[in-house]
Amino acid sequence: MPAESTPATTRPATSLVRRARKINRVLAQTYPDARCELDFENPFQLLVATVLSAQTTDRRVNAITPTLFTAYPDAAALAGADRAAVEEIIRPTGFFRAKTESILGLSSALVERFDGEVPGRLGDLVSLPGVGRKTANVVLGNAFDVPGITVDTHFARLVRRWEWVDEATAKDPVKTEHAVGALFPRSDWTMLCHHVIWHGRRRCHARVPACGACPVAQWCPSYGLGPTDPEVAEALVTTQGPA
Repeated sequence: MPAESTPATTRPATSLVRRARKINRVLAQTYPDARCELDFENPFQLLVATVLSAQTTDRRVNAITPTLFTAYPDAAALAGADRAAVEEIIRPTGFFRAKTESILGLSSALVERFDGEVPGRLGDLVSLPGVGRKTANVVLGNAFDVPGITVDTHFARLVRRWEWVDEATAKDPVKTEHAVGALFPRSDWTMLCHHVIWHGRRRCHARVPACGACPVAQWCPSYGLGPTDPEVAEALVTTQGPA
Protein backbone atom coordinates (compact mmCIF):
# COMPACT_ATOMS: atom_id res chain seq x y z
CA MET A 1 0.00 0.00 0.00
CA PRO A 2 1.56 3.32 -0.99
CA ALA A 3 2.35 5.79 1.76
CA GLU A 4 0.68 9.16 1.81
CA SER A 5 2.66 11.95 0.20
CA THR A 6 4.08 14.69 2.43
CA PRO A 7 4.95 18.29 1.70
CA ALA A 8 8.47 19.09 0.62
CA THR A 9 10.77 19.76 3.58
CA THR A 10 13.98 21.77 3.57
CA ARG A 11 16.93 19.40 3.45
CA PRO A 12 18.33 19.10 7.01
CA ALA A 13 22.00 19.53 7.86
CA THR A 14 24.09 16.37 7.52
CA SER A 15 25.35 16.71 11.09
CA LEU A 16 21.78 16.79 12.42
CA VAL A 17 20.84 13.75 10.38
CA ARG A 18 23.82 11.81 11.69
CA ARG A 19 23.15 12.76 15.30
CA ALA A 20 19.44 11.95 15.05
CA ARG A 21 20.09 8.55 13.49
CA LYS A 22 22.74 7.74 16.10
CA ILE A 23 20.25 8.51 18.87
CA ASN A 24 17.67 6.26 17.22
CA ARG A 25 20.17 3.40 16.90
CA VAL A 26 21.09 3.63 20.57
CA LEU A 27 17.46 3.81 21.63
CA ALA A 28 16.72 0.72 19.51
CA GLN A 29 19.43 -1.13 21.43
CA THR A 30 18.15 0.21 24.75
CA TYR A 31 14.52 -0.68 24.09
CA PRO A 32 14.53 -3.80 21.90
CA ASP A 33 10.94 -4.57 22.88
CA ALA A 34 9.59 -1.12 21.96
CA ARG A 35 6.12 -1.35 20.43
CA CYS A 36 2.65 0.11 20.63
CA GLU A 37 1.57 -0.32 24.26
CA LEU A 38 -2.13 -0.46 23.48
CA ASP A 39 -3.53 -4.00 23.30
CA PHE A 40 -5.34 -4.81 20.05
CA GLU A 41 -6.14 -7.69 17.75
CA ASN A 42 -7.22 -5.84 14.61
CA PRO A 43 -7.28 -2.33 13.08
CA PHE A 44 -10.72 -1.54 14.51
CA GLN A 45 -9.62 -2.31 18.05
CA LEU A 46 -6.48 -0.23 17.65
CA LEU A 47 -8.41 2.70 16.22
CA VAL A 48 -10.90 2.73 19.10
CA ALA A 49 -8.21 2.17 21.74
CA THR A 50 -6.13 5.03 20.38
CA VAL A 51 -9.09 7.41 20.52
CA LEU A 52 -9.74 6.30 24.11
CA SER A 53 -6.08 6.82 25.08
CA ALA A 54 -6.32 10.61 24.89
CA GLN A 55 -5.66 12.22 28.30
CA THR A 56 -5.23 8.88 30.07
CA THR A 57 -2.78 5.99 30.34
CA ASP A 58 -2.45 3.06 27.97
CA ARG A 59 -2.74 0.75 30.98
CA ARG A 60 -6.13 2.21 31.86
CA VAL A 61 -7.33 1.80 28.28
CA ASN A 62 -6.06 -1.79 28.19
CA ALA A 63 -8.00 -2.50 31.38
CA ILE A 64 -11.37 -1.62 29.84
CA THR A 65 -11.05 -2.59 26.17
CA PRO A 66 -11.57 -6.36 26.72
CA THR A 67 -15.01 -5.59 28.15
CA LEU A 68 -15.74 -3.07 25.41
CA PHE A 69 -14.73 -5.36 22.55
CA THR A 70 -16.46 -8.39 24.00
CA ALA A 71 -19.70 -6.43 24.00
CA TYR A 72 -19.04 -4.64 20.69
CA PRO A 73 -16.57 -6.65 18.58
CA ASP A 74 -16.82 -4.63 15.38
CA ALA A 75 -17.87 -1.32 13.91
CA ALA A 76 -21.44 -2.44 13.22
CA ALA A 77 -21.95 -3.55 16.81
CA LEU A 78 -20.48 -0.38 18.29
CA ALA A 79 -22.40 1.85 15.88
CA GLY A 80 -25.64 0.37 17.18
CA ALA A 81 -24.62 0.39 20.85
CA ASP A 82 -26.56 2.04 23.65
CA ARG A 83 -24.74 5.27 24.47
CA ALA A 84 -25.19 4.98 28.22
CA ALA A 85 -23.83 1.42 28.23
CA VAL A 86 -20.72 2.48 26.34
CA GLU A 87 -20.19 5.48 28.61
CA GLU A 88 -20.28 3.23 31.65
CA ILE A 89 -17.64 0.90 30.22
CA ILE A 90 -15.20 3.63 29.18
CA ARG A 91 -15.84 5.94 32.16
CA PRO A 92 -12.43 5.11 33.76
CA THR A 93 -10.60 6.61 30.78
CA GLY A 94 -11.91 10.12 31.51
CA PHE A 95 -13.78 12.48 29.18
CA PHE A 96 -16.04 9.49 28.63
CA ARG A 97 -18.95 11.38 27.11
CA ALA A 98 -16.83 13.00 24.40
CA LYS A 99 -14.99 9.75 23.77
CA THR A 100 -18.27 7.86 23.48
CA GLU A 101 -19.43 10.39 20.92
CA SER A 102 -16.23 9.85 18.94
CA ILE A 103 -16.18 6.05 18.93
CA LEU A 104 -19.89 5.79 18.15
CA GLY A 105 -19.47 8.35 15.38
CA LEU A 106 -16.41 6.75 13.82
CA SER A 107 -18.08 3.33 13.99
CA SER A 108 -21.13 4.66 12.16
CA ALA A 109 -18.89 6.29 9.56
CA LEU A 110 -17.00 3.04 9.05
CA VAL A 111 -20.27 1.17 8.47
CA GLU A 112 -21.74 3.82 6.19
CA ARG A 113 -18.66 4.65 4.12
CA PHE A 114 -16.17 1.78 4.41
CA ASP A 115 -18.30 -1.38 4.74
CA GLY A 116 -17.38 -1.58 8.42
CA GLU A 117 -13.64 -1.87 7.73
CA VAL A 118 -10.94 0.53 8.90
CA PRO A 119 -9.36 2.19 5.86
CA GLY A 120 -5.60 2.09 5.40
CA ARG A 121 -5.14 5.61 4.06
CA LEU A 122 -4.38 8.74 6.03
CA GLY A 123 -6.95 10.90 4.26
CA ASP A 124 -9.72 8.40 4.91
CA LEU A 125 -8.79 7.93 8.55
CA VAL A 126 -8.71 11.62 9.42
CA SER A 127 -12.16 12.01 7.85
CA LEU A 128 -13.59 9.88 10.67
CA PRO A 129 -15.08 11.59 13.75
CA GLY A 130 -12.53 12.03 16.52
CA VAL A 131 -9.57 10.87 14.41
CA GLY A 132 -6.64 13.24 13.85
CA ARG A 133 -3.24 12.72 12.26
CA LYS A 134 -1.71 11.34 15.47
CA THR A 135 -4.35 8.63 15.80
CA ALA A 136 -4.25 7.92 12.07
CA ASN A 137 -0.47 7.45 12.09
CA VAL A 138 -0.70 5.07 15.06
CA VAL A 139 -3.19 2.94 13.16
CA LEU A 140 -1.33 3.09 9.85
CA GLY A 141 2.03 2.19 11.36
CA ASN A 142 0.90 -0.55 13.71
CA ALA A 143 -2.08 -2.13 11.94
CA PHE A 144 -1.17 -1.63 8.27
CA ASP A 145 2.65 -1.35 8.27
CA VAL A 146 2.36 2.02 6.54
CA PRO A 147 5.18 4.22 7.89
CA GLY A 148 4.06 7.25 9.84
CA ILE A 149 5.29 9.58 12.56
CA THR A 150 3.16 9.88 15.67
CA VAL A 151 3.65 13.24 17.34
CA ASP A 152 2.33 12.68 20.85
CA THR A 153 3.38 14.67 23.93
CA HIS A 154 6.42 12.49 24.59
CA PHE A 155 7.63 12.58 21.01
CA ALA A 156 7.15 16.34 20.73
CA ARG A 157 9.01 16.95 24.00
CA LEU A 158 12.03 14.83 23.11
CA VAL A 159 12.56 16.00 19.55
CA ARG A 160 12.55 19.56 20.88
CA ARG A 161 15.05 18.70 23.63
CA TRP A 162 17.29 17.06 21.06
CA GLU A 163 16.85 20.09 18.77
CA TRP A 164 15.66 17.99 15.88
CA VAL A 165 13.12 20.77 15.40
CA ASP A 166 13.29 24.45 16.26
CA GLU A 167 11.00 26.32 18.65
CA ALA A 168 8.57 27.48 15.95
CA THR A 169 8.26 24.04 14.34
CA ALA A 170 7.77 22.38 17.72
CA LYS A 171 4.53 24.30 18.21
CA ASP A 172 2.95 22.64 15.17
CA PRO A 173 2.57 18.81 15.25
CA VAL A 174 2.23 18.58 11.46
CA LYS A 175 5.39 20.62 10.86
CA THR A 176 7.15 18.51 13.50
CA GLU A 177 6.01 15.34 11.75
CA HIS A 178 7.44 16.46 8.43
CA ALA A 179 10.67 17.92 9.86
CA VAL A 180 11.52 14.76 11.80
CA GLY A 181 10.48 12.58 8.88
CA ALA A 182 13.10 14.33 6.74
CA LEU A 183 15.85 13.08 9.08
CA PHE A 184 15.11 9.38 8.60
CA PRO A 185 14.28 6.87 5.87
CA ARG A 186 10.53 6.37 5.65
CA SER A 187 10.98 2.72 6.62
CA ASP A 188 12.30 3.82 10.04
CA TRP A 189 9.41 6.10 10.97
CA THR A 190 7.13 3.76 12.91
CA MET A 191 9.84 2.15 15.03
CA LEU A 192 11.51 5.53 15.54
CA CYS A 193 8.31 6.72 17.22
CA HIS A 194 8.20 3.68 19.47
CA HIS A 195 11.84 4.19 20.51
CA VAL A 196 11.33 7.89 21.25
CA ILE A 197 8.04 7.42 23.08
CA TRP A 198 9.42 4.57 25.22
CA HIS A 199 12.38 6.75 26.13
CA GLY A 200 10.10 9.64 27.02
CA ARG A 201 7.96 7.43 29.22
CA ARG A 202 10.82 5.70 30.99
CA ARG A 203 13.71 8.16 31.23
CA CYS A 204 13.26 11.54 29.58
CA HIS A 205 10.33 12.61 31.75
CA ALA A 206 8.61 15.97 31.32
CA ARG A 207 9.41 17.44 34.73
CA VAL A 208 12.59 15.68 35.85
CA PRO A 209 14.42 13.70 33.15
CA ALA A 210 16.86 11.03 34.27
CA CYS A 211 19.84 12.67 32.54
CA GLY A 212 22.49 10.76 34.48
CA ALA A 213 20.97 7.45 33.40
CA CYS A 214 20.34 8.37 29.77
CA PRO A 215 21.95 6.24 27.03
CA VAL A 216 21.91 9.16 24.55
CA ALA A 217 23.13 11.85 26.96
CA GLN A 218 26.31 12.55 24.97
CA TRP A 219 24.26 13.64 21.93
CA CYS A 220 21.62 15.59 23.87
CA PRO A 221 21.82 19.41 23.80
CA SER A 222 19.50 19.51 26.82
CA TYR A 223 21.63 17.30 29.06
CA GLY A 224 21.47 18.60 32.60
CA LEU A 225 17.78 19.45 32.74
CA GLY A 226 17.49 16.62 35.24
CA PRO A 227 19.94 15.15 37.77
CA THR A 228 23.23 14.04 36.26
CA ASP A 229 24.35 11.93 39.21
CA PRO A 230 23.96 8.31 38.00
CA GLU A 231 22.46 6.97 41.22
CA VAL A 232 19.98 9.83 41.60
CA ALA A 233 19.01 9.57 37.94
CA GLU A 234 18.65 5.79 38.00
CA ALA A 235 16.02 6.14 40.73
CA LEU A 236 13.89 8.08 38.26
CA VAL A 237 13.96 5.39 35.58
CA THR A 238 10.74 3.40 35.22
CA THR A 239 10.49 -0.06 33.70
CA GLN A 240 6.97 0.51 32.38
CA GLY A 241 5.63 3.56 30.66
CA PRO A 242 3.26 5.58 32.85
CA ALA A 243 1.16 6.77 29.91
